[in-house]
Amino acid sequence: METAERTRILDQWEVEHKIRRIAHQILEENYKEKAIVIVGVTGVGAEVARELHNEFTSISDIESVFCELTLQKNKPLKGEMTFSGDLKDLRNKVVFLVDDVLNSGRTLIFAARHLLGASPKSLRTVVLVDRIHRKFPIRADYVGMTLSTNLKEHVAVEKEGDGFVAYLD
Repeated sequence: METAERTRILDQWEVEHKIRRIAHQILEENYKEKAIVIVGVTGVGAEVARELHNEFTSISDIESVFCELTLQKNKPLKGEMTFSGDLKDLRNKVVFLVDDVLNSGRTLIFAARHLLGASPKSLRTVVLVDRIHRKFPIRADYVGMTLSTNLKEHVAVEKEGDGFVAYLD
């Protein structure tokens, strides 16, 4: 796809601002917790989750653990899911599942299903961009931006310089 057809919907500063705002929301709603776990979905979702984790640790004394969940986004049941940490460590913890874009909900619902097997205290979902085209019964609890698009359009969050930008193709 040619660059001229792309529309930048979030620049690097806006992405940083949204991640910072989400980190503050998480702190405000979980200030009594001793520890939280931030789990990023493989790819850009994990990179966004790492940025969220870094931001959260810079504003809070609450212990925050970062982990990555690897799965095949297009066929989550076909491939093996791997978790960078120990699933047992999620038991009775507040867990935040992070991805870059929420479209149909397929990736988040299968990732959430995997994490729920560890019996967390609660599981919340975080996305940078919510496209609101659900095919699965899941929603984002923390959203950087909600964007109404048509089904032919594509939202891409990409690494650019030291941060991220989001494009609509």
